[in-house]
Amino acid sequence: MELRTLEYFVAVAEEGSFTKAAARCHVVQPAISQQIQNLERELGEPLFERRPREVTLTPGGIALLPHARACLEAAAAATRAFVERSQLLGGSLALGTVSGLQGTRFPALLGEYHRRYPEVTIEIVYASTSALLGRVRDGSLDAAVIAGGLDAPPDGVRARTLLHDSIVAVRPLSAPGPDRPLRLEDAVREPLITFGPESGIHPIIRDAFAAHGLPFRPAHLIDQIPFQIALVAEGVGTALIPRSSPALSGAQDVAVVPLEPAVRLRKICVWRKNPPPNAPLKALLDLWSEHADTPPDPATTP
Repeated sequence: MELRTLEYFVAVAEEGSFTKAAARCHVVQPAISQQIQNLERELGEPLFERRPREVTLTPGGIALLPHARACLEAAAAATRAFVERSQLLGGSLALGTVSGLQGTRFPALLGEYHRRYPEVTIEIVYASTSALLGRVRDGSLDAAVIAGGLDAPPDGVRARTLLHDSIVAVRPLSAPGPDRPLRLEDAVREPLITFGPESGIHPIIRDAFAAHGLPFRPAHLIDQIPFQIALVAEGVGTALIPRSSPALSGAQDVAVVPLEPAVRLRKICVWRKNPPPNAPLKALLDLWSEHADTPPDPATTP
């Protein structure tokens, strides 16, 4: 019993016609008829009732159909697995990211990925959240780590949370009460330094001020966190940046305090809903799930 014969059998069963089955399988009708006859001789009973205008399954054909479909699906699954394996032996993975991933699990994840799949070439692209999201949607990036709020993922993508974070205020030491939390209503009276509109963090901070009826009018829009901190040290203003930023660990001549009320955000990994992830990306997501110390967020993970 050969897979091709089972393919012909399923085609006839589903089409109800030898002629239509032949067209579906791209062969001539006599070839299918001969293969079905050989199968019937092998099994010792007829599989189809042959009528002038239709072909229907006999009890033997009904019994065989689920087994035939299972065999074909198993063969297809094996083919897919080896296609994916070949892709992992020499494929590529294009990832986008915003800054500030040094303190997350992502470097360790990529390290383990490299050890498992050393032949996969990984390209890392740095850009703003909006630019990265656009490239994920158009397929020029396989996935990207971006800044996001606490709501559902953006349209057209699936997401998984990498890091829960919050916004802190970086203030000059000369500011009044530099060691106390900064209330949003007091922050509006200071020159604010924060990210430009292309950053995913900008609308999160803007919306937090708006939720409390406060205007959000930054004095300086700068996407480079070390530069923001340098301006704070020079007394230019107060920077609003993510707590997880590695630049804070070496910051000098500034005070880092929380905001009241807290402004929370996440770093999320996003990829397209359709088509399904290619083999290198699927392997990365599977590895992530394997090593996750907490279950994926049900609101963001498919």
